[in-house]
Amino acid sequence: MPPKSFKDRTWFRISAVIAMLLAFGVVRIPIETRLTDDYHKEHFFTADLGIGLYQSIGQQSFLAALGGLRAAVADGLWLQAHADWTRTEWGKMLLLFNNVTALQPRNVLFWDMSAWHMAYNASAAAMEDPSVPRMALRLKHQHDYFLIGVDLLRRGIANNPDKFKLHESLANILRDKLQDHCAAAEEFAKVAAFPDAPTYAKRFAAYELSYCPGHERDAYDQLLKYYNMGEKEWLPTLLSRLNDLQKQLNIPETQRVNIPANLLPKPHPNP
Repeated sequence: MPPKSFKDRTWFRISAVIAMLLAFGVVRIPIETRLTDDYHKEHFFTADLGIGLYQSIGQQSFLAALGGLRAAVADGLWLQAHADWTRTEWGKMLLLFNNVTALQPRNVLFWDMSAWHMAYNASAAAMEDPSVPRMALRLKHQHDYFLIGVDLLRRGIANNPDKFKLHESLANILRDKLQDHCAAAEEFAKVAAFPDAPTYAKRFAAYELSYCPGHERDAYDQLLKYYNMGEKEWLPTLLSRLNDLQKQLNIPETQRVNIPANLLPKPHPNP
């Protein structure tokens, strides 16, 4: 029977409330734990809404981001960055790119386009900057933008380890801008490891490996497998690299692939 005195009734109610809260907690804990695990698997806890972002985007935008409008704030900052692009204000663009990717770290497009603007557009502008008369300094600025692009992509990969696109973009910069063929081969190989990877990824990895000192034989063996798969694989780059590697590795004439001369790229005429 419920207690009759006021004091007893009060303690009875408090005990009932505590018991209900404990019961609710017992039910809630496994649900929240499961949700937290799911969020971590999907990398939903990577948005950095810290004091640096607050100082950069302002109070209203920061509060909007905290209020669940991160996507809207990021889109607005992205449009602002596009406007800065038309004015070639690369420093402001980079600041906005960092803010956008902090707000939306799971948006691969933001990482990819930010890196492209820095490694390709900003670097090209640095080489044509009339305010920097010394070529050595222009080359340094250009190289710095290459590295900024690489940094954006590496941070993007850390936030999107389940996507191959940023690995591919990183491989392209390493190959085309930094001529780091060993690192490019590694990134293309990472692309190829994804189940939905493009079919050319393995071949590109072998191409880059063929330029990596000490790995020429491994690259030659990989490319030879593609050659032996039939004429559909006899692409110009494949044939050219096989031909060069056969000479470089001193492959015996009897073991060399007989590549018809008309299938090899024509050498550039001397200037």
